[in-house]
Amino acid sequence: MTTVIALANQKGGVGKTTTAINLGAALARRGRRVLIFDFDPQANSTAGLGMRPHEGQPTAYEALLATATVADATIATPVDGLAIVPATPGLAGAEVELVPMMAREFRLKRALDQARGQYDYILIDCPPSLGLLTVNALAAADEVIVPVQCEYLALEGLGQLTSTLELVRRNLNPGLRLRGLLLTMFDGRTNLSQQVADEVRAHFANTFRTVIPRSVRLSEAPSHGLSIFQYDPSSRASAAYDALAEEVIAGTRTEVPA
Repeated sequence: MTTVIALANQKGGVGKTTTAINLGAALARRGRRVLIFDFDPQANSTAGLGMRPHEGQPTAYEALLATATVADATIATPVDGLAIVPATPGLAGAEVELVPMMAREFRLKRALDQARGQYDYILIDCPPSLGLLTVNALAAADEVIVPVQCEYLALEGLGQLTSTLELVRRNLNPGLRLRGLLLTMFDGRTNLSQQVADEVRAHFANTFRTVIPRSVRLSEAPSHGLSIFQYDPSSRASAAYDALAEEVIAGTRTEVPA
């Protein structure tokens, strides 16, 4: 069985891409077959794993518009068991091209259905918006993980996101499950981070126990095209993503030290 997980939040800079890369790597380290589908025109997951599609290489754009299959667009990464469908800035044009298409919200679902059974997990790195690309991701996903930065105004926009999830459930994907909110960029030295974490947990009972710490090493790793497990395997951030992978695999929230 393949579990398709969308990493979504309309706010940028909250850790969607960092989580896609490092959760994917952590799951692969446990012997799971993992595919990251880079669905953000900024292509940060692609660059963060050191991938650069060669000329003529099909990408997420071609897979979405069905001019290539997901298998055609998939490339291996340096992490054993982890593959990626890369993105390029050209994916931004798909938002406009989808508008006149029939069943436009299901284009990604149809593409990914061909890959189900080949992977244990497919992680969709969504763009920072609630446009047609993100709606396609939500229509294709089994579960959603929402990274939330432990900063002021963290809850801003979450109401709109949960409303969008409910609309998608009602109209496009009745089985969609909000797997949980993931607290990111947590700084234990500040009262603000703890206050934000407490507030998020008070509003959303299904917040993951795992908290991703603010980490310079975690920020540096993508510039080297590496996951945190390759760049600094002994760091607190690598331990946190290991713990998150355990939670995802278990399917239940377990007590994990922050």
